[in-house]
Amino acid sequence: MARIKSGIKRHKQNLKARARNRHVRSTVKTAVKDVRSEISEGTGEKSAELLRKATSVLERAGSKGVLHKKTASRKVSRLAKAVHKAAKK
Repeated sequence: MARIKSGIKRHKQNLKARARNRHVRSTVKTAVKDVRSEISEGTGEKSAELLRKATSVLERAGSKGVLHKKTASRKVSRLAKAVHKAAKK
């Protein structure tokens, strides 16, 4: 543990940021998992609604810097492609 005042403050900030980032990453994983499970079950309407929510979560995570912007964009693209492919069937 740091002894210098600025180091102590920095440590506290890092703990807060880590907790926030872990929560956001967990939310992203859950949203993506929900969409994937709906696709495998074959429900078209529900998967489209879940895709909209997952897109929102992913884009927000990308804009806040929790995920890289291009990573978030790639995940959204792949999910959308999978939902549209499942809807055609």
